[in-house]
Amino acid sequence: MSAQPDPTYQRPQSADPATDLTADTPISPEEAEAAAAADLQDELSLEVARLQAQNAELAEQYLRTKAEMENLRRRTDEEVSKVRKFAVEGFAESLLPVLDSLEAGLAVQEATAQQIRDGAEATLKQLQSALARHKVQPIAPAAGSRFDPHQHQAIGVVAAAGQEPNTVVVVLQKGYLIAERVLRPAMVTVSAPK
Repeated sequence: MSAQPDPTYQRPQSADPATDLTADTPISPEEAEAAAAADLQDELSLEVARLQAQNAELAEQYLRTKAEMENLRRRTDEEVSKVRKFAVEGFAESLLPVLDSLEAGLAVQEATAQQIRDGAEATLKQLQSALARHKVQPIAPAAGSRFDPHQHQAIGVVAAAGQEPNTVVVVLQKGYLIAERVLRPAMVTVSAPK
């Protein structure tokens, strides 16, 4: 950027005209140009200093933010590791009474068939309760319900009189959901298309 000398520019005069050597001397265009260039140089130096200070501040903010993000990433990784490590703890804890019941039932040497059946039913209820507490729900479609490939696995297709095509005929094995996600699909036979 080139500054044009101001033709009306005059040197400042000192308060004492006896000591001011330039009071009556006109300024040449070169001197005016040099004075304008010096003023511009001062302005540019101030602007450079301001921008350097702003740059240093932004660099410091960047480094601080980068360090915070690294710390956050490290803490998140540690938390995920802990969650994975101990996620099964609550589930395992709810299965311990089931294990205790099975061991107690096997410890009885002289049990009748009815006692064994009652013990097995009680243990099954304990297991179902433990699974329900952890959002494990059975998939057991009723006969005649619509086949859902997202929750059912067709093992075979059979002719079923009086039943709509692509409906469940028999459930061979229950499936299970865990928190709305299929853990295992129900194995079913499906009615054949007509």
